[in-house]
Amino acid sequence: HVYLKWNRNFFFECYQAYLDGRAKTDPSLGWYKGEIGFFDFYIIPLAKKLKKCGVFGVSSDEYLNYALTNRQEWENRGQEVVEEMKRAVLSQTNALVKETQEGPLARAAEHNAFTSI
Repeated sequence: HVYLKWNRNFFFECYQAYLDGRAKTDPSLGWYKGEIGFFDFYIIPLAKKLKKCGVFGVSSDEYLNYALTNRQEWENRGQEVVEEMKRAVLSQTNALVKETQEGPLARAAEHNAFTSI
């Protein structure tokens, strides 16, 4: 679940940048396949190399097994997770917009608009 935690954090950052206009493409469109590639071309080969060189002893087997298990879980549930993350970012963003429009910041802005006239 550590993988999912950091994956979500990075997705939130990238998707928020897209919503804010700081990124041109919607990261949710390629996120699932991108993570499969990340496992296949970076994480799993690295875990295999660590196992081969034995730098972490018996833990190297665990790391490779975790990488393979996480990849399989992502393959099974990744598209669903991307949709969940997208909904969560949009929900969070909508809550912030509503807070800004109706909350203390909006009232402060209204007050400042009237006092500066």
